[in-house]
Amino acid sequence: MAFTGRAALLAALGSLPVGLWDPSWTGILAVNGSLAVACACDYALAAPVRRLRLTRSGDMSVRLGDPADVTLTITNPSGRMLRGRLRDAWPPSSWQPGTEVSASRHRIAVPGGERRRVTTRLRPTRRGDRHADRVTIRSYGPLGLFARQATHRVPWTVRVLPPFTSRKHLPSKLARLRELDGRTSVLQRGEGTEFDSLREYVPGDDTRSIDWRATARQSMVAVRTWRPERDRHILLVLDTGRTSAGRVGDAPRLDAAMDAALLLAALASRAGDRVDLLAYDRRVRALVQGRSAGDVLPSLVDAMATVEPELVETDARRLTTTALRTAPRHSLIVLFTTLDAAPFEEGILPVLPQLTQRHSVLVASVADPYVAAMARSRGTADKVYEAAAAAHAQSERHRTAEQLRRHGVTVVDAAPEELAPALADAYLDLKARGRL
Repeated sequence: MAFTGRAALLAALGSLPVGLWDPSWTGILAVNGSLAVACACDYALAAPVRRLRLTRSGDMSVRLGDPADVTLTITNPSGRMLRGRLRDAWPPSSWQPGTEVSASRHRIAVPGGERRRVTTRLRPTRRGDRHADRVTIRSYGPLGLFARQATHRVPWTVRVLPPFTSRKHLPSKLARLRELDGRTSVLQRGEGTEFDSLREYVPGDDTRSIDWRATARQSMVAVRTWRPERDRHILLVLDTGRTSAGRVGDAPRLDAAMDAALLLAALASRAGDRVDLLAYDRRVRALVQGRSAGDVLPSLVDAMATVEPELVETDARRLTTTALRTAPRHSLIVLFTTLDAAPFEEGILPVLPQLTQRHSVLVASVADPYVAAMARSRGTADKVYEAAAAAHAQSERHRTAEQLRRHGVTVVDAAPEELAPALADAYLDLKARGRL
C-alpha cells in the first residue's frame, strides 16, 4: 500500500487553515481524520493486485542494436476496475541510456474479469541473456488518494545475439568464391584442387591447364577447369582471455573477432566446408561441432551470444591440446588472438609448432586504429612522444607477425571494420592455392 501525492497535498492544504486560524490538535485530527477515512475507502475500492495473473510472450532473441518487443498480459480476476501503473523491470543494459523510465513504465486500465496487454520494447546495448526482473503494479482507488502495490515475478529471457555487421561483405566474397569454383570464366588452378570440367581455351588461361587429349578429339583447344577442394574442416578458435577484453573503439576486441568469425563461417559453409567453433581461455566457454551447412551459422551466433571476455591469462598449452582434440585430422585452424608481443611470445608462440605440424594455421588479430592515428600525429612534444610509442608498438606487432610467417602461419592484422573482409580474402586465397 502507498499514499499518493494527492493525499499528501490534501493533508497539507487542510492543515494550513487550521494552523493559521485555530491551531489545535482537535482541528488537525478533524481534518486528517476525515482524510484518513477517505483514504481507507479509496483503498477498499481499489482493485486487488496480488491476485492478478501475469504472463509473457514475444521475442526471445534479437540481434544487438535491434529492438525486441516483450508483451505482458494482465488478467484481472476481481470484479473491480483496475486503474494503475505498471513497471516492467529489466537490467539496465536492456535499454539505451536515458530511455529506461519511458520504456519500462505503463498506465493500465483493466476491467474486472478481463485482461489487457502492454508491450515493453527493449533495445539492448550488450550481448548475452537479458532476464526479466520484477513487475510492480500499483492499483489506485477512484479518488486517487491511496494505492495497493504488489510485485510479481514473471520470468522471461531475451538472448541478445552478435550483430553480424560484416554480412554486408558476404555477396562480394561469394562472387569471388563462384569464380574460384569454376562458375565463371575467371578460374584458378592450384595444388590439391579438384578437376571440374572442360571448356574452350580463352586468351589468358594457363597453358598448363590445356587437355591435349580432349583437344585432339575436338576442333577447339580444351582447357581443364578446377575447383577448390570441398569438405575441408575449419576450426574457429576464439581466445577469450584478458587480451580479448581490451576495447577498440566502443567494443571489446572479442566482438570484432566474433564478427569476422561469422563472416568466415558463412562463406566457408557456402563453399562446402565444415566449420566448428571453440572459445577458450582456461576452460571451454563455447563449443560448436558437427553442424550442417544450413545450421552452422545460427548455432555459432547462439553460442557466441553468451561468451564474454574473462580477465584471466589464457592457458595456451591447454588451448592447443583442446584444439588438436577438436580437429583430429588436417584442418584450417583460425586463431583469433592478440599480436601483442609479451602475451603472444609467452603464450601461443612456444606451442605453435604443435599446431603447424598437423594443420594449416591462420592467426587473426584486431588492430587498434587509434594507435595508427597516434603514429601519424605531430605538432607538439607530447604528440611526438605519443607517435614514438605508437611506432614502437606497431614495430613489435610486425615483428610478431614475421615470426608467425616464418612458421608457415598466415597472419591477418586489421582494424575492426577491416578484419572481417581481410580474413575472408585470406581464406579465399588459401583455397585458391589449394592450401586447405
